[in-house]
Amino acid sequence: MMAQNRHDAPREIPEIPFSAPAGTPAGVEVMSLAELRRRVSGCALTRPQRPDFHHLLTLTAGDLWHIVDFNGYALRPGSWLWVRPGQVQQWGDLTEAEGTLILFQQDVLDAATATTARVDDPHAPVVTTPVADDAEAVTMAAEHLSREFQALGHLPLDAHIAALRHLLAVLLLRLAHLTVPVGSPAPEPDETYLRFRDAVERHFTATRRVEEYARMLGYSGRTLARATLANAGLSAKEFIDRRVVLEAKRLLAHGDESAAQISDHLGFVTASQFSKYFAQRTGRSPIDFRKGIRGLATSESRSGRQDTGSGIAPPAVEHRRG
Repeated sequence: MMAQNRHDAPREIPEIPFSAPAGTPAGVEVMSLAELRRRVSGCALTRPQRPDFHHLLTLTAGDLWHIVDFNGYALRPGSWLWVRPGQVQQWGDLTEAEGTLILFQQDVLDAATATTARVDDPHAPVVTTPVADDAEAVTMAAEHLSREFQALGHLPLDAHIAALRHLLAVLLLRLAHLTVPVGSPAPEPDETYLRFRDAVERHFTATRRVEEYARMLGYSGRTLARATLANAGLSAKEFIDRRVVLEAKRLLAHGDESAAQISDHLGFVTASQFSKYFAQRTGRSPIDFRKGIRGLATSESRSGRQDTGSGIAPPAVEHRRG
């Protein structure tokens, strides 16, 4: 999670709190995509939003195009999409897709389980496709969780909530530690890279200088450069810049703050410095990027596509805060 920065974060992207239907335990919800279509009107799925809870989605039939932080993912049966708090998601057309959606708040899990399951890792893969024994184990865990969620009243409430937490933990641990296929080695990132990555997530609005991160972490700049190249395939400076540009794109695409206000939030001295920085790395000015993204969204909406959406807070159903 990002630490508080020296600038107040703009509030232009709608942040969606966790909500659950009245009468269900707070913190976890499991639903089918068919139920999602019944509960959420089309107009409620037309704006990108940034939920403050996790989304786990898997398909059993059909396909779905889903956008997370400007990257599109083609989902098919057997794949799992994991959208974490802070990421901006956009739903695709749900009419031909069937599957299961699991929503949960991070504090449902105990701290040790959350760490082992890497639930707060913003760099974890958005989409994974388990194979062989992993696929069977993940599917079984999801089915058990869904059945327990639907079985409210069969156990004392405390026992039901505990069962939900344990079953969710099993599913997340399975997804976080899939077996690596033979011939596709994926070594764990080394400690130097992980510390650098976490420091960037906390401080990218305060500094974009590799030297400052090196001093902060007690490494040389050359050590950080080697670790980042080996683990991410990027230079340390490119890694920092990509994180800054991602946040700039989020704010430009989905909010109403001016480029000058976004510049200040991201720690630039002047709006012109931010504009030059953004244009050098994207090929477009901040304003041109905003116009292009919003023009695309408008044309897709007029053509009947539903490429945007958000966390689930169905307006037609009574809710209570989780």
